[in-house]
Amino acid sequence: MAEKYDIIAATGCPTGIAHTFMAKEALEKAAAERGLTIKVETHGQVGIENALTPAEIAAARAVVVAADKDVNAERFAGKPMVSVGVSRAISQEAAGRLIDDALAAKADPNAVAAVAQEALSAEKESFGHQLYKHLMNGVSHMLVFVVAGGVLTAVSFLWGITSFDSTASDYNTFAAMLKTIGGIAMNLMVPVLSAYIAESIGKRPALVPGFVAGMIAIQGLPVSAETGLIDAGGSGVGFGFLGGIVGGFLSGYVILLLEKIFAKLPANLNGLKAIFLYPLFSTLIVGLVMLGISGPMVTINNGMMDFLRSLQHAGAIPLGIAIGCMCAVDMGGPVNKAAYVTGTMLLGVGLEAGVGTSEYADGTAFMAAVSAACIVPPLVTSFAVIAGKKYFSQEDHDAGIVNIILGCTHITEGAIPFMTKNIWPVMPIMMVSSAIASVLTLLLGVHVPAPHGGFLVLPVVDGGLQWVLAILVGTVVGGILFTAFKKHEWTREQASISAEPAAPASVAEPVSAEVDSVKPQQVDETKADEAEVAGGFVKASNVFCDQKVDDRDAALKFISDNAVAAGIADDADALLAAFLKREAEGTTGMVDGFAIPHAKTDAVKQASVMVLKAPEGVPGWDTMDEAPVTCAIALLVPEAEAGTSHLQILSKVAMALTDDDFRAACKDATDPAAVASLINERLV
Repeated sequence: MAEKYDIIAATGCPTGIAHTFMAKEALEKAAAERGLTIKVETHGQVGIENALTPAEIAAARAVVVAADKDVNAERFAGKPMVSVGVSRAISQEAAGRLIDDALAAKADPNAVAAVAQEALSAEKESFGHQLYKHLMNGVSHMLVFVVAGGVLTAVSFLWGITSFDSTASDYNTFAAMLKTIGGIAMNLMVPVLSAYIAESIGKRPALVPGFVAGMIAIQGLPVSAETGLIDAGGSGVGFGFLGGIVGGFLSGYVILLLEKIFAKLPANLNGLKAIFLYPLFSTLIVGLVMLGISGPMVTINNGMMDFLRSLQHAGAIPLGIAIGCMCAVDMGGPVNKAAYVTGTMLLGVGLEAGVGTSEYADGTAFMAAVSAACIVPPLVTSFAVIAGKKYFSQEDHDAGIVNIILGCTHITEGAIPFMTKNIWPVMPIMMVSSAIASVLTLLLGVHVPAPHGGFLVLPVVDGGLQWVLAILVGTVVGGILFTAFKKHEWTREQASISAEPAAPASVAEPVSAEVDSVKPQQVDETKADEAEVAGGFVKASNVFCDQKVDDRDAALKFISDNAVAAGIADDADALLAAFLKREAEGTTGMVDGFAIPHAKTDAVKQASVMVLKAPEGVPGWDTMDEAPVTCAIALLVPEAEAGTSHLQILSKVAMALTDDDFRAACKDATDPAAVASLINERLV
């Protein structure tokens, strides 16, 4: 009998290396916080793992899709679901919001696709996100061909830079075979890109026109050299990577058009449509259009290549800064991929042109700069957690050590968790570090003939020592800046702790700014009084029982006003705006009458918890089980502690709410000191 899960999910990113599994881990942790069972299917480079069965899909309460590639979402038709990009689920907090939203979503029984609910709320960027998903589906399938072909071609150079040429003095048969195999794999790059963009849009029928469009993109319109007319035996000028993208989207949407045209055909002709009508007409239409736009596409492609070459020849500094910033700004996202794919495109042109050509020099130099920029960010975190160990949590330290391996193998995504905690100034630090490495790589004349692999391809790098030196300089500069930032953050937290009133003598350990270190006084509820509870994280003076409020916004305003009165915050309006901003992302109403509103803002002076109990219920506050909110446990956190105290307090409160005894005790307690004591016990 199939196991039942509260939540099922599917994750996938273009490369299928880091984001996919980071999202999986975040979703699993967020589900555990809520006392929910979950199964996450991953769409990585090795294929689908932990695959969902039809029985598991049917039994699930809700679905979360966090992917930038096609994950066959049609399987989830009619289930309550949210569908977002994979980067929206890589933090535990964000993953928790997705789960909450999925549980709160109402299934559309008439849905013909699992993405219907997101489409109904169609915002302008949703279409852009769909285009991005289709593109990344093609890129994810293409990358493995690029890596395999590029590395094999690079390895062939170990026998000599012309070892594949039978007329050269350093000719080697095995090297020539490697170069042949690698070249074939690289030549498949554009057809695969085009085919899988098309497949993401039009599913399996779109593969045929997609592959044809990709082949036309690399071969161009054949013209006879003698007559100047279209001639199947002639030769053409390909329009490459850009043509593959255009062909992929064209093929996919042509299939969708044909599906509408043939929709009225009898059902018994469905087989004929799949094996005859779709491939025949789509290939004809797409082929004619691709050949028709061959001339303009060649002009555009040549113009783009000329621009890139002009940027290269403008100097190492502007080019290196551009490459470094693009690679580090989103670490594996679309901007990073744009720089990487440009590098592989130029590298492919260079490898085809051959060693000694200007195309080869330009392509391998650009690839060297891109690789250096992608390697640096995870190594920056590794340097920082080692040099400034005491400024990082144990979890961050462990992740930084793992990033030594990820960085050395050209996997930039390992640095993402560090950046998401403090986008400013971590993102600029990473961009500066990568730019330094890229600029130095170009200035030192390094050439990398392989598109991936990190330090594994050092044997084929021309100027390997200089390349490593450039990467180390970028790493050290970034590591020092990152460590300095964390030291400043840590010093500020310590000063905040020192400024707080001393805890009563009965408290065994000092109070820390982070909840994991908080050791509030344990108080017997029957003997609790405000003086005793004052030493805990939650103070009885910040618990308001038996209140009556008109609606959710009034409740949050009440909390904001009292936070300012208590000295917890200095701007009630800013605090209320932070609460409402979070509610706009998805309700914080939970189950059984509880809500966990939380605000992250500089208006908050120190991390605090306030409680509002409204026995008659708070109108207009949505919850997962539609029960009215009667107890709001509000989290108030300074912006600087958004990735530390905020997540720790939230996770502990959320975990406490999965305990039936805790919820019952909170409901029954009418004395502020008793309520404070109950929550303090859970924040230990």
